Amino acid sequence: MFLHFFYAILGEYLHICKLCSIFARQLCGYYLSSMKIALIGYGKMGHMIEQVALLRGHEIVCTIDIGDEEKFESATFRSADVAIEFTTPQTAETNVRRAWEQGVPVVCGTTGWDAQALIVESRKSKVESGKEMLIWSSNFSVGVNIFFELNKWLAEVIRNYPQYQPHIYEEHHIHKLDKPSGTAKTLRNDILSVAAPLNGDASLNDVPIESVREGEIPGNHSVIWDSPEDTIVISHMAKGREGFALGAVLAAESLNAKP
Repeated sequence: MFLHFFYAILGEYLHICKLCSIFARQLCGYYLSSMKIALIGYGKMGHMIEQVALLRGHEIVCTIDIGDEEKFESATFRSADVAIEFTTPQTAETNVRRAWEQGVPVVCGTTGWDAQALIVESRKSKVESGKEMLIWSSNFSVGVNIFFELNKWLAEVIRNYPQYQPHIYEEHHIHKLDKPSGTAKTLRNDILSVAAPLNGDASLNDVPIESVREGEIPGNHSVIWDSPEDTIVISHMAKGREGFALGAVLAAESLNAKP
């Protein structure tokens, strides 16, 4: 009962984003029946997604990694209800298109490529098969999507105080290929969407991002608003890959439910 009340508060009164709403519904017990999942990219993230998916009662029917591209043409891949893609910026678009060619919709968490351009293109093409479906996010973590909403709210509040200037700090493990992170770019774009230029200052047409690649850090992001008098900071710190994997599987469940 409490969980349903919790969802009502989040989804209806705080007007959180669509992706957060998906997460809230799933976490509150609305989750869907078993589905067949294909994994495109079978590194650390792919293995974590596999674990989460199996725990939620789903079946992994196909895994595609470097050198396995011929599996896109296989009957097992075509049997998937949805594919979850976590690879590289250089291969993501091709992977999505190849999945679409086989009639498999995609949840993609790869950053550093222009996913929005592909989405716009697919809308213009007036596809009739209904399988050219894509959910893309710069970060599928439930907590990060709440953080996105908090960032927009703070930017809206602080826009009337010109003494505060924003910048973003992000740090990740040394294996992360894109820099700055897709999450940092989303935070920056959301700030600029509230007021561009911010605070009526025409000289401010961007939000600086500082990126650090060190050790095995899962991912930390901070938005800093600095003034001569004080500093306001909001932060999100990931403890591991589990949150990203869960979010991707929840998004896949939502996509699979669409007609």
